[in-house]
Amino acid sequence: MRIPNTTAWGVGLAFTTALISGVSVYLNGQYVKLFDDPTLLAAVRNGMVGLLLAGAVIATGGIGELRVMDSRRRAALLVIGIIGGGLPFALFFNGLALAGSPAAALIHKTMFVWVAMLAMVALGERLGFAQVAALGLLLVGTVLLAPTGTLGVGPGEAMILVATLLWSVEVVLVRRLLLRGVSSNLAAASRMVVGSLALFAVVAATGGLGGIAAFGAAQWAAIVVTGALLTGYVTTWYAALQRAPATLVTSVLVIGAVITAALQAATGGPAPALQALLGHSLLLAGGAVAVIAVRGAMGRTTPQPAVSG
Repeated sequence: MRIPNTTAWGVGLAFTTALISGVSVYLNGQYVKLFDDPTLLAAVRNGMVGLLLAGAVIATGGIGELRVMDSRRRAALLVIGIIGGGLPFALFFNGLALAGSPAAALIHKTMFVWVAMLAMVALGERLGFAQVAALGLLLVGTVLLAPTGTLGVGPGEAMILVATLLWSVEVVLVRRLLLRGVSSNLAAASRMVVGSLALFAVVAATGGLGGIAAFGAAQWAAIVVTGALLTGYVTTWYAALQRAPATLVTSVLVIGAVITAALQAATGGPAPALQALLGHSLLLAGGAVAVIAVRGAMGRTTPQPAVSG
């Protein structure tokens, strides 16, 4: 089935990504406890996903696309792998380990703000009143969901911020490439293959590759389950970016936090406090307003942007 290249399908794919993200975050919270080195876990899992996506690209003739691609686009695919599927994972996980404040994870949840600013400059995306209102609702909702405590300014927080900024740049770069004719499947495969190689290099530099030999059945089962979810996440996310504005896709993705909270509550977790309920309500409202703001363009084929190169 060939998915139409319209904004409406882009929004639908973004909601699918948010659903996968919500489930993934919940399961990763359970499975990460099985591993001593989260960077090694990310390297192995990303490598498995990269092999699956690379196989799909080869099976569908994607090698021919890569062969005729100019050097600038090939270089951009390498950059996507490093700043999207590689370095930020190492920074993020190690940053969380070093962060001294319980609200450090809040930094990552602000990615939609950075993407919106970058997209205006690099992609020419325009934000009307409704889009700004949506971003405002999402930002207030995110702040309300932050853990109690003061946001620190230590090395851990700095690493998380850099990871978040790298992922934000990735979103804009991917959107630009996809609108220039690069297929979302090839871009997704490049992200995971190159990213996993970068992560393995980081692990090798710290002498942690031997940890793979210690993986048991439970660890490999966790890698397979979360790897399958990551495969669905990156493929639907990139397909959404091919069809809808980067700001819109990232705004919808925030709704994944609501799904994670619902799963936690449904599986014996504590009932959300009033502040958390309000925060989740604002995230849903922000996502809805972001979609309503582009309702007039839902049936249109995604246009080529007025950017150079």
